[in-house]
Amino acid sequence: MASPLIIATLAAGLAGFPAPQADGQTQSGGALRYVASDCTSAVSRVVRETGGQLLSVYPSNDGQNCVVTVLVQGNGERPRKVTMRVPM
Repeated sequence: MASPLIIATLAAGLAGFPAPQADGQTQSGGALRYVASDCTSAVSRVVRETGGQLLSVYPSNDGQNCVVTVLVQGNGERPRKVTMRVPM
């Protein structure tokens, strides 16, 4: 499993923010905050309820919900994308 520092550095680089330092401080002097968010149960619930295939999942800005997107196959028709906001 990747370390939180590696994930934070990658996310910061992709978002255009300066990468955090190993001591938990950012280059601008602000502290790095770790948020305990786990969308595993939300993903399991949505996949089980829809019978779809997971496309993406991310915690929402409020930190209370997960945004889960699945692809649901229809009967001989084009699959549809379903996005659900589910409590963590």
